[in-house]
Amino acid sequence: MERAVANEGRPVRESFDNIYLDLSKESGKCRFAETGLGWKPSGGGDTFTLDVTNIGGAQWSRAARGYEIKIMLRNSGIVQLDGFQQDDYERLSKFFKNWYSTNLEHKEHALRGWNWGKGEFGKAELAFNVQNRPAFEIPYSEILNTNLAGKNEVAVEFALPASGDDTGTNGALGGARAKGKKAGAGKDHLVEMRFYIPGVATKKEALEGEDAGSDAEPEEEQNAASLFYDTLMDKAEIGEVAGITFATFLDVLHLTPRGRFDIDMYENSFRLRGKTYDYKIPYDHIKKFMYLPKPDDLHIMICVGLDPPLRQGQTRYPFLVMQFKKDEEVTIDLNMTEDLMKEKYDGKLLPHYEQPIHNVVTQVFRGLTGKKVNQPAKDFMRKATRSSTQNHTNFNSHHNQVGIKCSIKASEGFLYCLEKAFMFVPKPATFIGYDEVASITFSRVGGAISASRTFDITVVLKAGQGENQFSNINREEQKPLEDFFKTKNLRVKNEMDEDNTALLAAALRDPDMQSSDEEVVAARADRGSADDDDESIDEDFHTDTESDVAEEFDSAHESSGGSDDEEGGSDAEEERPKKKTKTG
Repeated sequence: MERAVANEGRPVRESFDNIYLDLSKESGKCRFAETGLGWKPSGGGDTFTLDVTNIGGAQWSRAARGYEIKIMLRNSGIVQLDGFQQDDYERLSKFFKNWYSTNLEHKEHALRGWNWGKGEFGKAELAFNVQNRPAFEIPYSEILNTNLAGKNEVAVEFALPASGDDTGTNGALGGARAKGKKAGAGKDHLVEMRFYIPGVATKKEALEGEDAGSDAEPEEEQNAASLFYDTLMDKAEIGEVAGITFATFLDVLHLTPRGRFDIDMYENSFRLRGKTYDYKIPYDHIKKFMYLPKPDDLHIMICVGLDPPLRQGQTRYPFLVMQFKKDEEVTIDLNMTEDLMKEKYDGKLLPHYEQPIHNVVTQVFRGLTGKKVNQPAKDFMRKATRSSTQNHTNFNSHHNQVGIKCSIKASEGFLYCLEKAFMFVPKPATFIGYDEVASITFSRVGGAISASRTFDITVVLKAGQGENQFSNINREEQKPLEDFFKTKNLRVKNEMDEDNTALLAAALRDPDMQSSDEEVVAARADRGSADDDDESIDEDFHTDTESDVAEEFDSAHESSGGSDDEEGGSDAEEERPKKKTKTG
């Protein structure tokens, strides 16, 4: 397996075959020499080299493919070489001692299977020890985020690649996983781990695995979970230590996930800081950015699509939905040097902003991420304007607005028709590309009176991917929606026209409907008054307030429609006998 070469005038080298570098999919040849070490994939590709001056320490331990050498770098990184045999330890130990002036420390892992132990912060990784033996280690480079999930609980989220082929090296090193990519090496990904940490501790105890300084003054005790969280934030470079903060937006209302967060903008990522949760999101996780005016003419929503999605325990958030007041202005100077502004962001960012906050947030995100800002389709905006017959100054009107009020099951929100997709916000945020749509069906649900005011649309997806139903849409939005779908060449089926034809035919066949012309007129008048009652109550329902949470949990829309229908029907029944008496 190994080969020693010692020619006169040439340095001594040792080679080992079938060695895996940093969880690589492909094995390769690892060669050790006095000047350092190298690894090359057996199928060809780039060669990884490590200079002797960058080797800070080494450990030998049992691993997945035999035995592993873990090399701690002087710049706080880690290199893993897996696939050695047990008999190689003595020879390798001599190499590291003689060539690299480093002891190859033999590490025995804890195999008891206990889930309680002691967490120790090292220079490059967090170790979970059981009876003074490591059960597992977590490199800081693989930690994406951490949060206080409770008074005594800390959640640790791991960095994941955007896809299975994303190794960070483009396959040039045999599929070796680069920094922040190791968690995606297998088919199943570990995405989160939680630690329960009771009691109190001092900072010296938290850093016991590293040089903590023995002559330091006694420190005040604090909550152990909070201390663990703060130390991990510092070690994993989450938060302010991730770089210079270019801009900060304070107390921004988020509808998804619900709460208020401060937004810190960095060069390669942004951070959401809340009272309970704290998120660090790289810009390359942003896949979509949408600017959505709310139909109340008072607020603007900004929707950010993420892949991989944001996580809160078992809950996944593929979209962030922020809400801003339309007339709220902000003055901000970007914390950026003129050289950096001209070199990297010339024409993308301005050094000074004094505009409505929703415009500033949009421009800063667009400048730092390079993402296109999607807005509602202009075709739909024009059609909505042409079809409007009501007073445009009434912000409760369903006309002349880019968002349509509707519901997904029991959740109320707004449906936006973008240039290439549907978008429903705020919860559950739903994105449907037009190229994924097989057909769209317009239909009524319920009795004739309630159904005459609202309708549903069902979006059926291609390749049997299911369907999405948007219900309780105002009847007057049917025409602009239908016209817009035709401009996008979407297949539309209108079951509402079929229902109207069937109801008319049934009415003509009913002998009771032919008994008296006055009776028909009276019934129509009664039904019209019921519709007027529905309309007035609906206007009260649509009156927006300054509340941030009313629109998401208000259930008055469904209940008011049903009660009005019942009242309208009972009035008609009570007045019919009187009409018959007059005609008789």
